[in-house]
Amino acid sequence: MSWMAWTQTTAIFFSVIAMMLVCMTIYEIKVPSTERKGFLPIDTSRGDRLFIGLLSSAFIHLLFVGLSEVTLWIPLAISVVWVGIVLRWG
Repeated sequence: MSWMAWTQTTAIFFSVIAMMLVCMTIYEIKVPSTERKGFLPIDTSRGDRLFIGLLSSAFIHLLFVGLSEVTLWIPLAISVVWVGIVLRWG
């Protein structure tokens, strides 16, 4: 049986996502969001935009990893910037 190698980078990655979800949940309870339209032609809430940002940044990251020989920190930085853009514009 093969087990996933839990490196420090992997642990930090999943910890940051868990902290984002906890913070967004607390923020949503304290300040309920209103739906609005961004660059997507649908009404989205903060949680929707976070999910769309995480999902799209995962695809951007996988695209970089699959198509280039670049170190993993560059697509990770691009993914973080993309999540910020989606949360701000969305």
